[in-house]
Formats: sequence, structure tokens, C-alpha cells
Amino acid sequence: MKKIVSLLLATTMAFSLMTGCASSTSSTNSAASNTYEIALVTDVGNIDDKSFNQSAWEGVKKFAEENNITYSYYRPSEDSTVARVDSIKSAIDKGAKVVVCPGFLFEETIYEIQNTYPDTQFLLLDGEPHDADYKYETAPNVHCILYQEEQAGYLAGYAAVKEGYTKLGFLGGVEVPAVQRFGYGFVQGADAAAKELGNTKDVSVNYWYSDSFVANDDIKTKMDGWYTGGTQVVFACGGGIYLSALAAAKASNGGKVIGVDKDQAPESELIITSAMKDLTNSVIIALTELYQNGGKWGEAQSGKTAVLGAKDDCVGLPTASTSWRMTKFTVEEYNALFAKLKDGTIVPSNKTDAAPEVSIKVNYEN
Repeated sequence: MKKIVSLLLATTMAFSLMTGCASSTSSTNSAASNTYEIALVTDVGNIDDKSFNQSAWEGVKKFAEENNITYSYYRPSEDSTVARVDSIKSAIDKGAKVVVCPGFLFEETIYEIQNTYPDTQFLLLDGEPHDADYKYETAPNVHCILYQEEQAGYLAGYAAVKEGYTKLGFLGGVEVPAVQRFGYGFVQGADAAAKELGNTKDVSVNYWYSDSFVANDDIKTKMDGWYTGGTQVVFACGGGIYLSALAAAKASNGGKVIGVDKDQAPESELIITSAMKDLTNSVIIALTELYQNGGKWGEAQSGKTAVLGAKDDCVGLPTASTSWRMTKFTVEEYNALFAKLKDGTIVPSNKTDAAPEVSIKVNYEN
């Protein structure tokens, strides 16, 4: 990646977590004031959430350090638009020229603040700015990235059935479009694999939205019931709720889990694969385009939304030997399937207004 000359120099320091604002170490050393040019604001969690925030943060960190640009992160004091706006203001007060916001919770936040700071460039991941009445408007200083989650879900569902699992579960978080696309893609992938194997009558999916992105006892109890009832593997799609699925899997007799957003294999031997959105690469791609255009969004990004998927290498399953825990479905078979998604031979539906029509049995519990 082309090196970018830093516009600001700052000292390497770490700030302690404070109400509404926290910052990480910067990437440069100097006696300059404590300002940070690129800022990431988390949604509700922290940058070590093993999921969305962490993946986005890793992209900011990698880009900034490779290009000698100061960077920091800020954590809202609570889960509210007001708190997220306050955190963004704090970041700008500390010198942020670019603010990265991961997650749909920032949609109303960016809508509210985008015109107040026209000289600040915003990168919104997994959402588009709108008000409380869903009036959408993206200002020229905002670039949005959405993902083809249905492709990642398709790969996970296909892999699970090819691996020999017939009793599957989809545990969703809040029923928002991104989670729906993951889930419906999962169902379509499982159905495609079952048709190839000729066992559509044997394959079934329990399907449930927990209305939460945080692990809790209610979710674990639900998953306990699934595993006890014969569910073999659960695709846990919703931030921290994978911890509830893992706890139930550990208490079961051989239950497995599929992770989401990033490679979650390091979290447990029970995670057989992960349906990933490569936020790290997405952030690097976007920031590279931004800085190559002099620190402003170019015509292709300004006020516009990019939808990234297999063709961009921004969704997929992890193929490292430490993460690939399937023995029947091979990496070579996966690569062949991925190539078909990439070139458009296979096109899973991304519709969220109705469940996909499939031959396998799906038990929608909401």
C-alpha cells in the first residue's frame, strides 16, 4: 500500500478510559500536543469485543501505523445517540479529521452530526445515515460501507451441512437487515448443500432472534434447550451473544458453534468456523482511497455507499489451519465455492422482507 505522509505529529501516549471518551496509544512520537488525526468511536462495547468494534479498530490501527498517522479510539458513556454524538465531538476536539463509526447504531448519530462538521470525514460501517423516521440522507463528507452478509451466511450454512451436520441453529441478535441477511444466507447455503447431498428431508434449522447483542442467561437457556433437543451446531450472529451459545455448547454433549464478523476460532475449540465480514480490510481500503485523494472523499465515495462482498474479498470463512476445524468439507472445496460467489455464478438472495423459499425445514421461532 502506498505510503501517505502524515499531516500531524503527536506523542505516543495512552489516555485512561473516561466518561464518554477513551483513547488508545498514538502511532507517532513527538513533543506535540495530544491530538489524534484518525478516530474510531465504538458503538456500545470496547475495541476488544472479539467482534465488530475490534475488527474495525484493527483496520484503523494498521493503516495509521503503516502511514505514520496519529490515531485514537473513543467509547460512548452509554448506549444512546446523545452519548455517541458527544464522543464524536470529543474526538473532533482532540484533532480528528477522520472519524470511523462501526455499526448500525451510528445511523441516526451520523445523520445528526454530519452537517455540523462538514470538514470532518466520516466512515460509517454497516449503515447509512437516517433520522428517527427513517428519512435517509448522506452528506458529501460521509462514506458508507455495507456488506453482502448473505454471502458469508451462505458459506457457513453450506459448510455446516457438507461437514455432516443436519440439525442446525441460527441465533440472531437484534432483527436488523444485516443480521437477517446473515441468517437467510445461512438457510440458503444449508439448503444448497442438502440438495447436492440429497438429504433435504434430514436437514433442519432452528431460527431465532434474541433481540440482544449482549450475552445473557435467557439466551443461554434457549440454547440449552436447542442443544438438548438435538441441535448440533449454532450460528451465533450478534456481537457478544456468541458467549451464551458457547456456554450452552460446553454444557451439551458435543455441541458446536459458528462465529460471526471476525475469526472467532481463538475463543474456543468449539467454534468450527466463522462467517466473517472483513471490516479490517474494508477500513484499510476506504482510508487508503481517502488519503490518496488528499484527505477528502473522492467522487466515488463522497455521499455514497459501497456494498462489499466476495468480489472484494470482504466476506468469507477463515481458512488458516488453526481456524479450519472441519474434516469432511475441505479448504479446496470451500475455495471452489467462494470462487462461484466471487464471479457471480452463485447469487444468494439478499432480500429481508420475507424468508427464502427452501426445501429444508426451517423452524422460525419469532
